[in-house]
Amino acid sequence: MEISLIFAQSANKVIGHENKLPWHLPEDLAHFKALTQGQTVLMGRKTWDSLPKAFRPLPGRVNLVLSTNEALKLEGAITVNSPKQAIDQANEKAKRQAASASSATPTPTLWVIGGAQVYSLFMPLASRIEVTEIELTVDGDALAPVIDDTWEEVQRNRHQSAKGLGYSFVSYRKISQRIEHV
Repeated sequence: MEISLIFAQSANKVIGHENKLPWHLPEDLAHFKALTQGQTVLMGRKTWDSLPKAFRPLPGRVNLVLSTNEALKLEGAITVNSPKQAIDQANEKAKRQAASASSATPTPTLWVIGGAQVYSLFMPLASRIEVTEIELTVDGDALAPVIDDTWEEVQRNRHQSAKGLGYSFVSYRKISQRIEHV
């Protein structure tokens, strides 16, 4: 199973403001849906709360919510209390899906969808990051995780929204660490 992060960020690295996206970009929402459909998504409780009730849980996906509150029950979501529990739940889902699916099933992926604290926890475990870079500077209180030199940009596609806003879909892969034998 692959662990991947997905987020949109402004030119000044903002991913949220007061628990909301500070922009509306339908093309990004469609991209997000296309990548995560049929997979497992993991989010923090604040991200869960920020989803419109009509889209909670996110349809067509297993919804995991990471919370320190072990008694938390959310309709339509599975509450997990640690990164290990999240990975175990995603692996169980992937095993069930593989047992009942054809060979055309995509690689099972645990998509980490926010917020900032959850990204920080899973950044060292991830092998892929999908970022929508929005050509806009906004105020915000949640920042994107730092993509350091252990990541390699492997694809970039620039687009313009129907309303004229520029944005790019950017894919990163973790650089494999080779151990040199002396």
